[in-house]
Amino acid sequence: MKEHKFKIIRLATGALIFAVGIITSGYLEIPLFIASYIILGYDVLFQAVKNILKSGNRLSGKVFDENFLMSIATLGAIIIGEYPEAAAVMLFWQTGEFFQEIAVTRSRKSITELMDIRPDYANLLLNNEISVINPSDVKIGDSIIIRAGEKIPLDGVVVAGESSVNTVALTGESAPRYAGVGDEVISGCVNITGVLTVKVTKSFGESTAAKILELTQNAASKKARTENFITSFSRIYTPVVVIAALLIGIIPSLFGGQWSEWLRRALVFLVISCPCALVVSVPLGFFAGIGAASKKGVLVKGGNYLEALAELDIAAFDKTGTLTKGNFKVTEIIPHGDFTETELLKAAAQAESLSKHPIAAAVREAWRRLMPSGGEIEPSQVSDYKEKAGRGVTAVVNQNSLLVGSAEFLKESGVDFEEIDRAGTKLYVVIDKKYTGCIIVSDQIREDSRFAVLGLRKAGVRKIVILTGDNLYAADVVAREVGADYVKAGLLPQEKVAAVEALESEKRPKGKIAFIGDGINDAPVLARADLGVAMGGFGSDAAIEAADVVLMTDSPSKLTEAVSIAKRTRRIVKGNIIFALTAKVGFLILGALGIATMREAVFADVGVSLLAILNTLRILKVR
Repeated sequence: MKEHKFKIIRLATGALIFAVGIITSGYLEIPLFIASYIILGYDVLFQAVKNILKSGNRLSGKVFDENFLMSIATLGAIIIGEYPEAAAVMLFWQTGEFFQEIAVTRSRKSITELMDIRPDYANLLLNNEISVINPSDVKIGDSIIIRAGEKIPLDGVVVAGESSVNTVALTGESAPRYAGVGDEVISGCVNITGVLTVKVTKSFGESTAAKILELTQNAASKKARTENFITSFSRIYTPVVVIAALLIGIIPSLFGGQWSEWLRRALVFLVISCPCALVVSVPLGFFAGIGAASKKGVLVKGGNYLEALAELDIAAFDKTGTLTKGNFKVTEIIPHGDFTETELLKAAAQAESLSKHPIAAAVREAWRRLMPSGGEIEPSQVSDYKEKAGRGVTAVVNQNSLLVGSAEFLKESGVDFEEIDRAGTKLYVVIDKKYTGCIIVSDQIREDSRFAVLGLRKAGVRKIVILTGDNLYAADVVAREVGADYVKAGLLPQEKVAAVEALESEKRPKGKIAFIGDGINDAPVLARADLGVAMGGFGSDAAIEAADVVLMTDSPSKLTEAVSIAKRTRRIVKGNIIFALTAKVGFLILGALGIATMREAVFADVGVSLLAILNTLRILKVR
């Protein structure tokens, strides 16, 4: 509560002086009320005058804000001798503002707690000596030491040690991840158990922690349509009620009414008309929604994107790295004739030993796991190596000619073989022009991909498609497994953009299309879709920059949680709008008829605002 200390002292002082004024009679009464009024309302009066003096504000309609309404209503009360009412208006108003600040602080903390990831230092390992330096001074390629309990200051690869890493600050997941030699670790996470030596792969400015902090600072800067509606509404509403108040105060007096009574009614009308509940609860609601999403490991870059999540109609997923893990593994070895699985795998690993392709790496890794003591293949053993992109490789190893590749590659080479009908990428192996069998390499489907699709359908998403650059057969297997409606395969980046544009005609009038991806090649379509969603755990920087929503873990089901929070946020915000407008209309009528007094007017106004704020805080209660 330190940030609210001055406000508390000011409120307490103004309230105490006001209370003394209530119980005091005589010549001290009015000075006490005036003192209370000034202490509690000086900033309101100052802001109203500031808005009037600025020509830009007059042109944009910012003069007619709540400060203007409060100022003319309370100064009018003083003019007609209603000093207690003027002080009471400011007291109730500042009390409401104080509770609003507390609500905003709670919303902001839900984001800043998640983003408390900025590292304070890095342990640089140089010439077997450790020195503590600023993370921004560490260069790419340097080695750093991360002890148990320390934050990981920069992105890198583990070169020594093993440990459990707490990723809750980035992903919202409480379960720690294992990190060993060869594993990538990202800044902002916390090392739990062992000591890690990490080779830095990104500078501090490009690290995951720095990128997320930059995104978070701008998270609430973009207004949702509902917020824009409230801004436009206020610009029209405020001048209308000011004119109405003038008519209430002047016209009846011209026909014999008591001018003081009708002036009082006009001032009461102005106090009631202040749209505090609307201008406070709507932006606060979207800010709270962003905070609630961040608690679940979802970074929403603005209120407009939160509202788009609530209107999601079609979801288009990338396959590799999004619905699947993007790391290939040998899942089946099918030898032919007299050859064994070991002989088949060894020949494939030797042929693929110089290839940079992920599938080749998966074959070599399978061989190393099978033969840990002799699984390494010397490059010097390989000669006449040739690789045909997208087809296969040929090589000579230990005087044996090897050919490994697709069915088309074998057909082109004139080799007789038995074509296998299995899910996954099929590598056919030929030794000395003799077919020896087939190795199946598959990209593993993420454990929660099916739950993500089921959850989105339950949330009202009508159509779920897969847009991928992979082949149709592999994509179709994933689509059947997760329950997608249909697949478009073999797409280049620009073709993915065209596919999303084609979906525009299929969405509902107010529906939104989201594309969910992770790679550099997904950046154009992420930017083009109504809502770009990036896999932020280990997704590319380009994808995260282009996206509107970032899932800070490699779990597509996080999108379902984000949609649920967005729908709940919009439901509560709309409820606040209806409640506030209904209450306003009712009390405006009572004020115009002279039934509501000044105190009742301000109490009603502040009361409606407080109820709207308390209702908004329900958004932060994430299940």
